[in-house]
Amino acid sequence: MTKYVLKRIGMLLVTMLFVSFLTFLAFELISGDPARNMLGTSAPSSQVEALRHEMGLDRPFFIRYTDWLTGFFSGNLGISYSYRQPVWDLIGSKLGVTLLLSMLSFLLIILVSIPTGILSYQWTGGGMEWLSTGFNQLCMAVPPFFTGILVCWVFGIILRAFTPGDFPDLFIDPAGALLHLFFGAVCLSIPRIAMTVRMMRSTIVSEMNKAYVRTAISRGNDRQAVLVRHVLKNSLTSVITFLGQTMAEIVGASIVVEQVMGIPGLGRFLVLSISHRDYPVVQSIVVILAFWVVLAGTLADLANQYIDPRLRLGGQHK
Repeated sequence: MTKYVLKRIGMLLVTMLFVSFLTFLAFELISGDPARNMLGTSAPSSQVEALRHEMGLDRPFFIRYTDWLTGFFSGNLGISYSYRQPVWDLIGSKLGVTLLLSMLSFLLIILVSIPTGILSYQWTGGGMEWLSTGFNQLCMAVPPFFTGILVCWVFGIILRAFTPGDFPDLFIDPAGALLHLFFGAVCLSIPRIAMTVRMMRSTIVSEMNKAYVRTAISRGNDRQAVLVRHVLKNSLTSVITFLGQTMAEIVGASIVVEQVMGIPGLGRFLVLSISHRDYPVVQSIVVILAFWVVLAGTLADLANQYIDPRLRLGGQHK
């Protein structure tokens, strides 16, 4: 298991190195000169060249990429073009907000979808199956931005549980900030809870029709006991893989929810930085979010290896 973990960590680092290079290259190929954008089109060429030299934009591409990569791993993300401040000082607090929002969403998905998926299987064949399936389809069809608008209207404007657009300081008013994030997490998690419930139910149905289950029941074992002791464990491998993909989707969807609900996270700041062509900020945020996505998939894979040793043994035979 230790060897496999080290292998996955190595793959994660190689993937992040590749992502960082593509990100840096993408902004190199984008038309437009950051120095000219900062000074304006009417600025003399001498001033533009002087600013380019100050910002290091006149150096070769690979030297700039190596310096940026070295600085990234040492905590020096460069200087923002727009704010003339260290990038880490600008995104540090916003990173914490986005991580909290993502983790709250993921926690809601796990706490609600797994037991609901089991109940959904228990309701197979009755009227509750039609009701739960219809409600599930409705939840999957509603996009997070629309849910965010409804939540802001009902819980923010009517019930005044929080103030949309006025996010409390996480350190001064942690309860208010967490409540605001909770409503954002609800918007993010609703369609993903519905998808996970469907995945959980279909996986359980598939496992219950397998030969080992029929054999166990034919030997006098209680159907419910077989479900709890064997089927759920085998079903979790597929569900955990799906949850890893879900975590990656949460990162992308959080950008929309942060915009709608006025949450000052990385997603909202990313959109603002793109509009300002603040490339050092955008590069850093993209790489951080990509790392979060890759890490989620890696953790899901390691969890599957731990739950089902057969996967680990299979990887050793290859």
